[in-house]
Amino acid sequence: MNANDLSTTRPDTTRQVSTRRTGLLLALVTACVSGVAVFLNGYGVKAFGDATAYTTAKNVVAALVLAALIGGLSASRGGPVLTRPSRPAQWTGLAVVGVFGGAIAFALFFEGLALATAVDAAFLQKTLLVWVALLAVPLLGERLGALQVGAIALLVVGQIGLAGGTTTVLGRGQLMVLGATLLWAGEVIIAKKLLAGLSSWTVGLTRMGVGSVVLVAWTVMRGDGGALTAMTGNQWMWVLVTGVILAGYVSCWFAALSRAPAVDVTAVLVIGAVITALLAAAVKGNPLVPQLGWVSLVLVGAVLVAVPGWRSRDALAGASEIG
Repeated sequence: MNANDLSTTRPDTTRQVSTRRTGLLLALVTACVSGVAVFLNGYGVKAFGDATAYTTAKNVVAALVLAALIGGLSASRGGPVLTRPSRPAQWTGLAVVGVFGGAIAFALFFEGLALATAVDAAFLQKTLLVWVALLAVPLLGERLGALQVGAIALLVVGQIGLAGGTTTVLGRGQLMVLGATLLWAGEVIIAKKLLAGLSSWTVGLTRMGVGSVVLVAWTVMRGDGGALTAMTGNQWMWVLVTGVILAGYVSCWFAALSRAPAVDVTAVLVIGAVITALLAAAVKGNPLVPQLGWVSLVLVGAVLVAVPGWRSRDALAGASEIG
């Protein structure tokens, strides 16, 4: 390789490194938003009563907020930030993300949550990283070294500890939560492929927009449509607050996923469990000292996953994987 080759390739690889680092930072922001959302959703569900109707109303608000954000960004930039799909596969992928990731998975999770114990549901949902890792290697071509595998193990163990333990029962509720988790893992893989040719705003709005329509239809079919039209002031407050936070989560999450490997951003997302634990300790007075060991495992695991991707040499080696 001569000097001219270096001069033409170096700017490109520098941009790739910068993009990957931006993705990791966005994943960290997403984790913080997720930690706050999980904590507040506990209050929102209690205020609403019906978990499925609550998540439907919340998701509708999130979709409307995302649409408003996209409209504002398009106006400020003088052009659309949405990307029109150009191939049938893209249309199909968006439909799958909207129906399965934005609706069916939510319905399964909250219906299962009503039947399973909180510990069982939390444990099963925390296995998301494992499923994403197992799918990303063969389907996305992402590579996992021994360090990353060890880091993922630390993250999973730390999450289990923060969640309160594991489950040995797989009843109907537990299977529904597991099904939701598997659907979300599949959504990550499909979204990652879509983001190679579509903007993160397009994928995010489709997920919440199509998902909201399906959830509203499902809620009405269950005979709970009245819960969406007769909300109290207190219920409106929680739906609006958590809906806005969900919109922030979705926009940051897909932006991160478009810039960095799926395993890396999903691993960093685990830090959200630490944020939730800290909020529970500060607001509810939950003892934090017994959980410091689990918190440490999560933080160490996240760092071990993210640091190699942050370093220029490793980022360059994986540049072809994040397309």
